[in-house]
Amino acid sequence: MARRYRLQRRAERQEETRQRIVDATIELHQTVGPLAASISDIAERAGVGRVTVYRHFPDELELAKACSGHYFACHPFPDPERWRSIRDPRERLRAGLADAYAYHRSTEAMMSRILADARDHPVTRPYHDHWRRAADVLASGWGVRGRRRALLRAGIGLAIGFDAWRALTRDQGLSDADAVELMLRLAEPRPT
Repeated sequence: MARRYRLQRRAERQEETRQRIVDATIELHQTVGPLAASISDIAERAGVGRVTVYRHFPDELELAKACSGHYFACHPFPDPERWRSIRDPRERLRAGLADAYAYHRSTEAMMSRILADARDHPVTRPYHDHWRRAADVLASGWGVRGRRRALLRAGIGLAIGFDAWRALTRDQGLSDADAVELMLRLAEPRPT
């Protein structure tokens, strides 16, 4: 019985160490960015040695996957399926923009550094895929086809993106609500 207890306790300590490494990495990515966060910095912040970091995460991709998985579990994306139930496409877009902008505001510290340092890193693919699917949901039901639909979809994709939100709120000083109203006007298809 004592041996089983020791093995269980050892596994718990290993999981605690692994989580400290993930938390330290997230903190550093959010404050200095992934490019500036060295394994030595991560180890120091986690209170472990470099070898311990490598023992838990043999390469950068494994560490990045663990960190992004934990981060996005703590900061879930807005659900585009909720928007799909809104019949009026303009109101659907308004809800989608409001949710997207609230999400961008809550994740700004992390995403500004991640997108600056690792926009095209394989670990950011689920992030980009989510926003592409969200744009598809928001572009449905407008009753436009062909080139007009492609332009609408592109406008909505731009409108819900982190970079557009940041430019409108940080660079131009708009509130989230004003940014939503502006993007509604710009993205909405015009009659021909």
